[in-house]
Amino acid sequence: MEEKKLKAMFFNGSPRKINNTAMMLKSAMKGAEESGAECELINLYDIDFKGCKSCFACKLKNSKTNGVCALRDDLRPILERARQADVLVLGSPVYYSYPTGEMRSFMERLLFPVGTYLYEEVETENGVVRRHVTIRDKVIPTAMILTMNCPEDYMKVIGYPAILEENAKCLADIFGYSETLYAFNTYQFHDYSRYDFNLFSEEDKRRYRDEHFGIDLNNAYELGKRLVEKAREQ
Repeated sequence: MEEKKLKAMFFNGSPRKINNTAMMLKSAMKGAEESGAECELINLYDIDFKGCKSCFACKLKNSKTNGVCALRDDLRPILERARQADVLVLGSPVYYSYPTGEMRSFMERLLFPVGTYLYEEVETENGVVRRHVTIRDKVIPTAMILTMNCPEDYMKVIGYPAILEENAKCLADIFGYSETLYAFNTYQFHDYSRYDFNLFSEEDKRRYRDEHFGIDLNNAYELGKRLVEKAREQ
């Protein structure tokens, strides 16, 4: 029997299509493709859409929109494809402690219809626990790829892990599984001489990129492979 072709979707929350975040996503796509997935990349800044409007149509009892975002815009057909996907990977630079506004708006539209205000009681070895009910028929492995100008040690000092890991927690709650992959201390400008800065050294930035970004890309490649393999286990 021919093995099922899995579908993996990748979402670029950066306004740029060729820099750090896009490169990480494309490396993850390569890993997913080599694991047998059919891949699609969506550049969110190319799409005309807004975040959730809190209409609650996705929560209406006995309605055609229950579990589906009812807003009719460029994002709607993409969300419909995402509902059928086997793997979802979201990539964004970090702007002021959070993914970009475009990515946050997308996540609202992606997550809220699938989540519910319902719970069920489940018997476990530790007793009965409450579990959030979601409108999905399978575990969909997901990941956040987050790139940032901030070095790893300083990122921890200013509390980024506590903030940014909330994204993965939400994805895991809604879709059943999530990972986070970081790329730190990214090289931002093609020509640093054109910009005002003294917070960091361009020479140090370039050296760090040359030593580490190849490792980051390989980590993204392995992430893409791993998520497809996990999806195949479902």
